[in-house]
Amino acid sequence: MTPREQGFLLLTCSLGDPERKVLTTAQLRGLSQRVSRQGRVDKLRDLAEQDLMDIGYDREFARRVMDLLSEEDRLEHYCRQARRHGCAPISRVSPEYPAAVHSRLGADSPGCLWYKGDLSLLEMPAVSVVGSRDLRDENREFARALGMTAAQKGIAVVSGNARGADKTVQQACLDAGGCVISVVADSLCDHTEKDGVLYLSEQGFNLPFSSQRALSRNRVIHTMGSMVFVVQCTSGKGGTWSGSVQNLHRGWSPLYCYNDGSDAVRELLQFGAGLVDLSDLPTLENLQNPHMLFDI
Repeated sequence: MTPREQGFLLLTCSLGDPERKVLTTAQLRGLSQRVSRQGRVDKLRDLAEQDLMDIGYDREFARRVMDLLSEEDRLEHYCRQARRHGCAPISRVSPEYPAAVHSRLGADSPGCLWYKGDLSLLEMPAVSVVGSRDLRDENREFARALGMTAAQKGIAVVSGNARGADKTVQQACLDAGGCVISVVADSLCDHTEKDGVLYLSEQGFNLPFSSQRALSRNRVIHTMGSMVFVVQCTSGKGGTWSGSVQNLHRGWSPLYCYNDGSDAVRELLQFGAGLVDLSDLPTLENLQNPHMLFDI
């Protein structure tokens, strides 16, 4: 681990303590930009409190950053714990960090991710899938068909491992011999390593589930695949809706909704989503050109 990688981990990893006051996405973005302008991007771990004050931070924030950076021994202990559970970190400046996430989110990408499983899956072409927990029969059929098709075409499925759309598409993909990247909102320790599966989480490897973590991981799911499929959605509420709207507003990646005729799909189409049906899945790889986009 390089000093720069260590610095990103110290600033953004909870080290197993949900109360550890790591930097927010906005704070990390600002710090990275200010340090880069000073030509110190490779010396993040060598910063002093006065350096931070010289680039415009008050003493309280400067001291907080230095306190976070000073916990090398605690980070080393946490990494040893992670290895015993088959987990390891990837910082935003690590060569293994998901290129699509970094490219699309830039300075807003997570400062660190923790993984368990086959890291080589990050090199595969991938599509992301989101959707409701309680699926209608036709939407469940679409999720299964999507997972099977992705497996047949050698495309990994990225999803969130939640009940409903996530687990349906993931299981269908695995049953067909495919690969799954599962961005979880709970502890990696709760998941057993499986062939063809990579688990990812933000901030730490052993943090419990929280609603905040579930919402935060949406940006990782939406940016990791070459496109996003919405299996089912409820208008105006839930993580599927909020993540999809955020994606469409920020232009992270092409987003397609299963054409179930719902109000939610009609509204997402007005924001710029595309439509997809079962008949489109045989040409899954061609959907990267959003030729089906239209307004209603």
